[in-house]
Amino acid sequence: QEPEETGPTNPLLQPALTGDVEGLQKIFEDPENPHHEQAMQLLLEEDIVGRNLLYAACMAGQSNVIRALAKYGVNLNEKTTRGYTLLHCAAAWGRLETLKTLVELDVDIEALNFREERARDVAARYSQTECVEFLDWANARLILKRYITKVSSAITDPEKGVVKLLKEDKNTVLNSCRAKNEWLESHLEASVNEIFEQKQQLEDIVTPILTKMTMPQREGHSTGRD
Repeated sequence: QEPEETGPTNPLLQPALTGDVEGLQKIFEDPENPHHEQAMQLLLEEDIVGRNLLYAACMAGQSNVIRALAKYGVNLNEKTTRGYTLLHCAAAWGRLETLKTLVELDVDIEALNFREERARDVAARYSQTECVEFLDWANARLILKRYITKVSSAITDPEKGVVKLLKEDKNTVLNSCRAKNEWLESHLEASVNEIFEQKQQLEDIVTPILTKMTMPQREGHSTGRD
């Protein structure tokens, strides 16, 4: 009896699933390796629903593989035909460490699948509680970072403001933004509530100053020079 014919196995599959980072690196970096020239093509080869080997690594929870392959310039925000990203995949499978790795690599945590779900929503649907909590934390940090960027930009971009600010006010805002950025970097264990408290503190400081920028300047009144 003739053996059943099967398609050739992707040589990257085994090392991706088992966490053999060294094996993957040899294929990508050793010109003598028989698969070297096709390495990127093999990595991005998709199944019928648009998943490549990175998805297999996510399902298997191989964070080191994801980190290693990211160095070769792959798009970690690529979506399947139904809009699922690697982050959605890791969230559905409850792969917390892989989620942490992807967030550290700056993937889009707000990407939506065909059901208009973020990765956090998918984690909740599959009752992956730890993943939900982590993604809520990552989202809180993102919100604070964006607010810091928005405020800094409003102060430093001359086209944003109608009124020039006093140098003292400008420095107050920029120093406050810098302090919150430093707080974020030094408080990686901070809770979601603590992060939002920091955002509220920043808002309390900068809102009165930003309000001055939008108020019409009275004739003959000077706000000072930069």
